[in-house]
Amino acid sequence: MILRTGQRVVFIGDSITDCGRRDAAAPYGAGYVSLVRALVDARHPELELEWVNRGVSGDTVRDLAARWADDAITERPDWLSVLIGINDMWRRYGDRPNEAVGIDEYERTLRDLLRRAVDATGCRLILGDPFLIEADRRDPQRADTDRYADVVAALAVEFDAVHVPTQAAFDRVLAVSPGQRWADDRVHPHLPGHAVIADAYLTALGAIAP
Repeated sequence: MILRTGQRVVFIGDSITDCGRRDAAAPYGAGYVSLVRALVDARHPELELEWVNRGVSGDTVRDLAARWADDAITERPDWLSVLIGINDMWRRYGDRPNEAVGIDEYERTLRDLLRRAVDATGCRLILGDPFLIEADRRDPQRADTDRYADVVAALAVEFDAVHVPTQAAFDRVLAVSPGQRWADDRVHPHLPGHAVIADAYLTALGAIAP
């Protein structure tokens, strides 16, 4: 287990992280953040960790940049967990293609945000891959998602961050079950899908055996 006593763990991202944390499921949301918090606290109550959710539905890296000072740096995290990129790429396949963020801008912006957070707070980073709940790697949206996930994996190496391979976690369950079991739209998971994500985070944090 890599978390230490009294540390502050801040999660930031899009709807997958938000998951109702600003309304009915305040303050942690009803998704993977809440599951990670509950299970880590249950297994390690002696750590007395502080958990913060700053996910906002619909966000891209552009939106993160606009609120980064208030929702990431000002929170003074010991650990900053970032899961972003699904909307950046997904918008290209929906009715708002002008809001899509190209992969070069995505990489450049995310790297800048991570550097700002580390320089300002000294935090350690946890980087989750964007994912698509789709087993067919030839699917155009899945192929694009894999490219964005490769950016995150490379940034995790660059920043010596904890890398959470969420796409690989979904690939494991998709090998033996249909995608509809985990999400209706391939993006927003049902609770069992959030448990798949949480399981990947717990493994990466060393809270459970791989």
